[in-house]
Amino acid sequence: MNGFISDLQNKPIMNLLFQQYLNIDELLYLSEVKMRSKIGFIVNPIAGMGGRVGLKGTDGVLKEAVGLGAKPVALDKAQEMLKEFMSNFSKNDDIKWFTCNGEMGSNELKKAGITSLEIVYENLDRSTSSEDTKKACKKFLDLDVDLIVFCGGDGTARDVFEIVGKKIPILGIPSGVKMHSGVFGINTSATAKMLHEFINQTLTIGDSEIMDLDEDLYRKGEWNIQLFGIAKGIVEPTYIQVGKTLYESVSDDEIKDELTEHIIDEIEQNNDFLYLFGSGGTIDYIARKMNLDNTLLGIDAVYKKKVVGKDLNEKKILKLLDKYQNAKVILSPIGAQGFILGRGNLQLSPEVIKKIGLDNILVISTPSKLVHTPLMRVDTGDKTLDKQFAELEVMMVVIGYRLSRVVKIQTNNF
Repeated sequence: MNGFISDLQNKPIMNLLFQQYLNIDELLYLSEVKMRSKIGFIVNPIAGMGGRVGLKGTDGVLKEAVGLGAKPVALDKAQEMLKEFMSNFSKNDDIKWFTCNGEMGSNELKKAGITSLEIVYENLDRSTSSEDTKKACKKFLDLDVDLIVFCGGDGTARDVFEIVGKKIPILGIPSGVKMHSGVFGINTSATAKMLHEFINQTLTIGDSEIMDLDEDLYRKGEWNIQLFGIAKGIVEPTYIQVGKTLYESVSDDEIKDELTEHIIDEIEQNNDFLYLFGSGGTIDYIARKMNLDNTLLGIDAVYKKKVVGKDLNEKKILKLLDKYQNAKVILSPIGAQGFILGRGNLQLSPEVIKKIGLDNILVISTPSKLVHTPLMRVDTGDKTLDKQFAELEVMMVVIGYRLSRVVKIQTNNF
């Protein structure tokens, strides 16, 4: 007990002990209350809706996304994280949750079995906006929460950061189309574990980049990513994704030329296959070398070295897969994040991947990129499919002409 008293010296509760002559039971009670974690929780219900329908985001195009048949994804991602947390980590975690009404937070918390919650912001409209996120975060600031957990993409991260700056640590549940900021867990399982370890003070708090790109330019195939600020995040490279690394070098171009020759040989040897070209600079380089009119940040279909579908959404891809009996997809990891599925290519939905088959996924990368990408990460949004990737354990990544490297796979089932 002397050790306990010693540990409390110079703390406000110790002043209470001497000033108010509290007995030890009262002291212990106040100590427990002091240690209770206060978590702000917010969901952007529309985050990620533009992905599968090929809009590369939802900012400013929500009506168009809905018209194309887009379905909410953030609600499921939020519930997935919360249920994972409640099932595996929450038994000894004392938390008071502060949140918003309805789909902006309280619905997901209640469905996960969480009862210790307080609604501190109410959105009275059927639709939500960035202003709702900002107003909720102002409430979280007033309540002096220990951590803000949000579900969304880079746009939501920017909205949260605009209000809280570096005053409060923030942690993102990945559910947007664009997720380049360093505050996102690599998947829902990792986010649940990070929340638990944060509460138990076993993770480090440090600087995390808030990144975003211009969606209008993104839809036109231009990559214009910007740094908007440095937030206070959770520093853990095993669980947190690293921002996209952009670099060019002569040696990389030489490797890309080799990769082009490899892909040409691949297509010629499988003349009856439809090839889906994924997004990103490496694949775009190969497509241009093949004189293909490629969509830099979209999914194109190629058959017999000719483009038969451009900037495809999920429905158009599935329609092509019904037409062509055999198909393969060419993917390249997103910078230092290492994601081949689940970031920037949500058009390649679980239904698409299941039709193509895991054996028909071809991953390519320059060796220099693999230096920053020790893992191939997959987050399809489908637990069963993610498990199939996990059971593979490793995959072959083409790094030159007829040259491959074995790389470990990390999924949402790690």
